[in-house]
Amino acid sequence: MSSLLSSARVILLTGPSGSGKSSLAARTGLPVLNLDDFYKEGGDPTLPLLADGSGTDWDSPLSWDADAAVAAIDSLCRTSRADVPVYDIATSSRIGANSLDIGRTPLFIAEGIFAADVIDRCRELGLLADALCLRGRPSTTFRRRLLRDLREARKPVLYLVRRGLRLMREERGIVARQTALGAFACGRETAMGRIAAAAAGRRESVRI
Repeated sequence: MSSLLSSARVILLTGPSGSGKSSLAARTGLPVLNLDDFYKEGGDPTLPLLADGSGTDWDSPLSWDADAAVAAIDSLCRTSRADVPVYDIATSSRIGANSLDIGRTPLFIAEGIFAADVIDRCRELGLLADALCLRGRPSTTFRRRLLRDLREARKPVLYLVRRGLRLMREERGIVARQTALGAFACGRETAMGRIAAAAAGRRESVRI
């Protein structure tokens, strides 16, 4: 993949599940690529397992197709368009595909819990505008995540509660890992400020 013809750049937005990535991305008014749509399907033999053997570890980056995600980001930056899968979390399967067109915007957001895992690759391709990690109180994240997952019937209730408690215990480590990969950890308002600054900078560079 080459970024020589790149006309747009990406802000990678990561953070623990339930940290508010999707709602913040929507607030910006920028086009959004949902990186969670690049999960592997349930029958994929490369899926990682939980340490206790109770099933697939959907919180491991090995459950996600990083190559396909980077290819979509690269295509959006170079051509403004990309074909992206539509993923159904409840059934752990891809149920279709959409064509995403970001138009003439010089900046878009790619958000998901594994966004930090492609920071280096996007930077090497010359596509990266910024990389942010939303952080907050683990108890707040737990509550927000559980309410969302129950509302969307993502998985059986007992599974969601157990996963939520595990992620709450691991949240600080998750944030530490994402920042170690190059994401800037911050709250929502700071994130909005950095996104606005990146957008302003890109508009200026287009005028010049």
